[in-house]
Amino acid sequence: MATPSVAFSGSPIDRSDNLRADPEALAGMMNWKARLLALDALMPSLDDDGRLMWTTLADAPEDAELVFLGIDRSEGGEKPCFAAVPPRGDASPRMANPQLWALMATLDPGDLATYGGARSLVDWHARHRFCAQCGADTKIAKGGWQRGCEACGAQHFPRTDPVTIMLAEHEGRLMLGRGKGWPEGAFSALAGFVEPGETIEEAVQREVFEEAGVRVRDVEYVASQPWPFPSQLMIGCHSHAESDELTIDYTEMAEVRFFTREELGSALAGDGPFRAPPRHAIAHTLLHWWLEK
Repeated sequence: MATPSVAFSGSPIDRSDNLRADPEALAGMMNWKARLLALDALMPSLDDDGRLMWTTLADAPEDAELVFLGIDRSEGGEKPCFAAVPPRGDASPRMANPQLWALMATLDPGDLATYGGARSLVDWHARHRFCAQCGADTKIAKGGWQRGCEACGAQHFPRTDPVTIMLAEHEGRLMLGRGKGWPEGAFSALAGFVEPGETIEEAVQREVFEEAGVRVRDVEYVASQPWPFPSQLMIGCHSHAESDELTIDYTEMAEVRFFTREELGSALAGDGPFRAPPRHAIAHTLLHWWLEK
């Protein structure tokens, strides 16, 4: 079965890594042809057609750091693309801004991917202005794909945190959970960060056992998704549970249940018996993938 497509992937912008380490080339692109992604802090700004709004570098806030997103060749020609680092990053929970989710729901896949990548990058810069090694100020480098400390020479790179998100199947049913603090009736695939010294398979097995008390085997990769809240790589997997007897960790989970194929289909259609993950989330994609396989 083909790898399913996921939201926040497929940006039309060429990252142009070869230009990042060439200060003269980058400086030569910072002219009237260059485009600046219009952001209100970390919120996307849309034009009259509902697309991401692009302005010129003249609209960048005074003294703002600029990051090079890459080259857009989607409409002919070559348009260098930049984004400005906001004064502050975003430490709020990912679902805390309904306006953002409403705006993202209107974006086409390419714009959504472009926004997601830019948001992750400028948010990282806003939250990493000081050196983790010595505490001194850091300066932007390599077009925004690095920060350097002039005091101790340390180099810092944009962070991406790997997270496993997994389906656990047992005799034709899937295990889903509702995290603590989630709305009543909202269920999704179990998920957790990959810890140091773990493989993806080990992380899947550990997380399912920790949260649900069930051992899983035959872990297989399905798809991945860049998730810009703030900057994670969601690694979607499928596994087989050796039992359906649950021992739930109620410090993390409010509920864990197994659902039938019919129940999953009804939920994805909006007819219950639970609220399915939003379509932007890879969990939504994984449920569709399982129903179709």
